Amino acid sequence: MSNPFFKNKGPINLSKILNILGLKNDNFINDIKITDVKDLKNADNKSITFYNSKKYKDIASSTKAFACITTSYLKDDLPETCEKLIVENVLISVSLITEKFYPDAINDNFDNEINFIEDTSFKDKVSYGKNVLIGRNVSIGRNCFIGHNSIVESCVIIGDDCKIGSNSIIRNAIIKNNVNILDNCVIGKKGFGFFPKKNENLRFPHIGIVEINENCEIGCGSTIDRGSLSNTIIGKNTFLDNQIHIAHNVKIGENTIIAGQVGIAGSSIIGNNVKIGGQAGISGHLQIGNNVEIGGGSGVIKSIPDNSKVMGYPAKNIREFIKENK
Repeated sequence: MSNPFFKNKGPINLSKILNILGLKNDNFINDIKITDVKDLKNADNKSITFYNSKKYKDIASSTKAFACITTSYLKDDLPETCEKLIVENVLISVSLITEKFYPDAINDNFDNEINFIEDTSFKDKVSYGKNVLIGRNVSIGRNCFIGHNSIVESCVIIGDDCKIGSNSIIRNAIIKNNVNILDNCVIGKKGFGFFPKKNENLRFPHIGIVEINENCEIGCGSTIDRGSLSNTIIGKNTFLDNQIHIAHNVKIGENTIIAGQVGIAGSSIIGNNVKIGGQAGISGHLQIGNNVEIGGGSGVIKSIPDNSKVMGYPAKNIREFIKENK
């Protein structure tokens, strides 16, 4: 499936990719065309991917990518069928390649092709407030409402029975049926992905989207960033309280409840039936299992197995926490 939000400028010859990375072409007889850059899990034999942490060894070992940007330390974890492109800094390298495929994704410019809803085909199909703006190629289902001053940017898909509150911005997103997004939310802006490089910060292009599945609620003032190479996903029947930040690539399972002012850092995975108390913080690239309960104000800095109850900073088994704080 092609990305409706960002145009892919590929294919790009492998020789050009090697040149961008400062690598020699000695080991490659055929100058094949690389069609896309994808994450390890979704890469195919015409795409390039990257691997920069042992946390993803299991996925790396079965990737179908033609080539992978990685380090000499990690290269042996990859399949023999995958060409290894050895670099010093994986994230900076993949950022440079991603920008070549998707140059428009590096910036979050405002949507130039946008109109007041009264001037679109939705004027008689959607209930709406004042100053509502709609981009091109938007799809909105039946029985939907959009509040005052809200913006639905180009190519966004909104299902049936959805409500978008006032002063909210929706972009780079697919929203399924019966989703309630309250006031002052920002959905689908680029994530906080950058890397220090000499005297500048190098931005990572974010080409993923936000997927919000059926029967979800997103509380007032919440922000859900789009993914970098993969998507940010909110599972069915999940409720987010007010002022919550969900970073890029986060995956939240079904039937999960998250209280106010929680922050979940990039690429963490939250299981099904999880409860997270207010003002808890979850570090990036962690796995939070199913049926986990995290107490309010906790700081989670390591993965948590299924059916655990934790609290404190750093978060620990709740019995230990209570015993230490009697």
